Amino acid sequence: MTPAEARLAAAERNADLRPWLAFSACSAIWGSTFLVISIGNDALAPVWAATLRLVLATVLLGAWSLARGEALPTGAALRAALIYGVLQFGVNFPLLYWGEKTVPSGLSAVMYATLPMTSAFLARAFGMERLTLPKVAGAITAFAGVVVLFSPSLSGRISPGGLLAIFAAATLSGGGNIVLKRGPRQKPIGANAAGCAIGAVISAGTSFAMREPHLLPTTVATLGPVLYLTFAGSMGAFVLMSWLVNHWTVTRVSYISVLVPVIAMALGSLLHHEPITLANLAGTALVLAGVLIGMRRPASER
Repeated sequence: MTPAEARLAAAERNADLRPWLAFSACSAIWGSTFLVISIGNDALAPVWAATLRLVLATVLLGAWSLARGEALPTGAALRAALIYGVLQFGVNFPLLYWGEKTVPSGLSAVMYATLPMTSAFLARAFGMERLTLPKVAGAITAFAGVVVLFSPSLSGRISPGGLLAIFAAATLSGGGNIVLKRGPRQKPIGANAAGCAIGAVISAGTSFAMREPHLLPTTVATLGPVLYLTFAGSMGAFVLMSWLVNHWTVTRVSYISVLVPVIAMALGSLLHHEPITLANLAGTALVLAGVLIGMRRPASER
């Protein structure tokens, strides 16, 4: 093999590795965000906290895009980015933040684990992917694993409204990814800048309509969660996921949602010395089995 051929082969291997790195980074980042949202809700009104995060993300993402010399989306790309923003940020965020006021973060993760199933059906409904037995079996197995993972904490009084809000948030999140996938391929930073902008407007309107208190964060307790979720979530995970949607199918990307609780459990054990139970191990095994089954990609979808 000549040096030129060796460099080409290395570039191809790196190109194949990049989606997996983005997938892993998103899973790792979102492994902490359910907990951080819950912590932030103790300091700020939930939808107002989502609004502050989106406003800050809009400014920073817009500046980042321009600093890179990338034009913000226009035309059909802008329309796709705005619809993505309405679903992913304008409706999803308020529902998720509000739902976590009454639903424990573990159960929230369980509801979000429905995303591979809903994404598979939505992608089929829009004619983007075939609905295959491995996709359905993988999604059901992974969801069962998340349920087993959190089974010790699923007892007690549960808010049906909160559960419905988080399920709707997860479903709309998958819909946002489908809209972005169907639209013209565009730079993920600019797409998220536009999406966060429309999301901030909707969230702000919802917050004022709900007559939430509109405190500005000035302490570590109030500012910390907003900054973490902006930088790690909006400027990190969402940008990476938008890039990943251009390289993988929507259903494949959605398996991030079932790995998130596994990573959250691992972080809890590592940082807070939380015990690992048999239910945790059995749930993790089921999740990983579901991911292996469901993420197998047919040649026709490459």
